[in-house]
Amino acid sequence: MANGIVYLVGSGPGDPGLVTLRAREIIGLAEVIVYDRLIAEGALSWARPDAELIYVGKLPDRHTLRQEEINQLLVQKAAEGRVVCRLKGGDPFVFGRGGEEALALLEAGLPFEVVPGVTAGIGGSAYAGIPVTHRSVATSVAFVTGHEDPTKAESGINWAGLATGTDTLVFYMGVSNLPLIVARLIEHGRPADTPAAVIERGTTPAQRVVTAPLHEIASRVEQADIRAPALILVGQVAGLREQLGWFDSRPLFGRRVLVTRTREQASALSERLRRLGAVPLELPLIEVQALDAYEALDAALDDMARFDWLVFTSANGVAAVRERLRARGLDTRDLRGPRVAAIGPGTAEPLEQIGVRVDLIPERFIAESLADGLEAQGMAGSRVLIARAEEAREVLPERLAAAGAEVIVAPCYRTAPRAGAGEELQVLLSEGRIDVATFASSSAVEAFAACVAPEGIGDALGGVAIACIGPVTAQTAEAHGLRVDVLPEEHTIPALIEALVAYCRGRD
Repeated sequence: MANGIVYLVGSGPGDPGLVTLRAREIIGLAEVIVYDRLIAEGALSWARPDAELIYVGKLPDRHTLRQEEINQLLVQKAAEGRVVCRLKGGDPFVFGRGGEEALALLEAGLPFEVVPGVTAGIGGSAYAGIPVTHRSVATSVAFVTGHEDPTKAESGINWAGLATGTDTLVFYMGVSNLPLIVARLIEHGRPADTPAAVIERGTTPAQRVVTAPLHEIASRVEQADIRAPALILVGQVAGLREQLGWFDSRPLFGRRVLVTRTREQASALSERLRRLGAVPLELPLIEVQALDAYEALDAALDDMARFDWLVFTSANGVAAVRERLRARGLDTRDLRGPRVAAIGPGTAEPLEQIGVRVDLIPERFIAESLADGLEAQGMAGSRVLIARAEEAREVLPERLAAAGAEVIVAPCYRTAPRAGAGEELQVLLSEGRIDVATFASSSAVEAFAACVAPEGIGDALGGVAIACIGPVTAQTAEAHGLRVDVLPEEHTIPALIEALVAYCRGRD
C-alpha cells in the first residue's frame, strides 16, 4: 500500500474569513481530519461527506490525547495510505506543536506539507485594533508562551531579555498565569505603567478586550472575568486600541440575529448583518415549493399580449415565473407586451437582472400602495395578470377589480413550513442564543408562531427583540402576541437593517 500524506494546516485565530484558500482546499480533499478545539468556526462543514473526523482537542486541565498519541495517530493514518489533514487553530508552527508532528512523520518516513495560518498573536491583536509593530513606538515583537508551569524550579523564559529587549510582547495561553507574568516583567525592568491588553476569543463575535497599565491589568482581567483562550499583549502599541479599535465597535457587534428567510434569500441579509458585526443565525422557517399544476399561469404565458399589466408581488414570484418559462421552452422575450409592476425594489431587482424593465414601483412597498399606483394609471377596461403565491392577501386583486380591471391571479409557487425548523428553533430559544428575530414576510411569522405554544410565546422569547420588514408582517406578528420592536419606514432589507442598528444603539 502506498503511503499517504499529512497536511499540517492552520485554520487561523477563529474568524472563518481568515482561513486561507489553501487550507480550505485541503479540508475539502482530506480523507481524515484530525482536529483541535480552537479551529475556525464552521471549518468542518467544508469536509467531504465521507471524511473521517477525529477530535484531539486539549483543554488546559485535560487532554483528549497526549501529544505523543496524536503523533502516532498521524503516522498510522498516513501509513494506511490516507490523505490526512491535521487541522489546528492559528498557525501550526506557532505554539501549535506542528514541528513535533512533522518530526514524527519524518522519522517514520512519511511525507508532509505545512499550510500556514494566521496566528492569533497577529490576527487577534489586529481585530482588537492593536498593531504589534508601529514605526514610532514598536520596531520589534516577541511571541511568548504564557503557559509555563509556575512551580518549575527555573523558568525557560529569558525574562530579563524580554522585559527590556523587545518592544511588543504577545503571550499565548497565559491568562491563568497573568499575575506571575506581570510580576516577572516588572521585576526585570518593564515599567509598571506600560500599556497592556488582554484579548479573549479574538476575531470572533465573542471577542472581549481589557486594557490597563501593566501593574493593573491582572486585577482588571479578574474583574471582567476574562477566560481562556486569551492573548496578553504588553507594549506601547496597546495604547492605540482606543483610536484603532474597529472590530468590536461595529454597531451590531456580537448581536445574534435570527434570519428566517428562505435559504435562497437568507445570504444577502446575513452578509449585511455580518459586515455590521452581528452573528447571523440562519434558520429558514419556510420553503418555497413548486405547485402541482400551473393552469392559470401557463394560459397567461401563452397569451401574454392580451394583458396590459403584469404584476409581481415578490422576488419568489419572479423566480417561479422565470423557472416556468424555462420549463416550457420560453424565455423573458415571451413576457413582452404588458407593462410591468413590482411591489418594491427587492422584487424589481431580479426582474431587471433578467432583462425585464419595471414600469411601476409604488412609494410604499405594500399591496395597498401598489394598488394606489396602478389605479392612478387608469384601470377601467385593463387586463391585469398578478403572478403571486398560491395563498396571499386579496387586497390587490379586489382593489383592481373594483377599479374596473379584468384581473387574472396566476399562482406560481407556494410557501410551506420547513421540516425540522421547529426543533432547531426550540434549541436556539432554550439556550438563549437569539438576541433579535427578523421577519421579512407574514408566512415566516406564521411558521415561527406555529413552533411556539401560543400561551407561552412571551416566556419563550424572553428578551428577544422582534424586527419586521413592514406593517403587514408586523400586524401578523402582533396578532400572535409578539411585540414588534423594529419596523422601518421603508419596507426593504437595507431599511430593516438601518432600523435595527438605530434600535440597538438606543439600547446600548
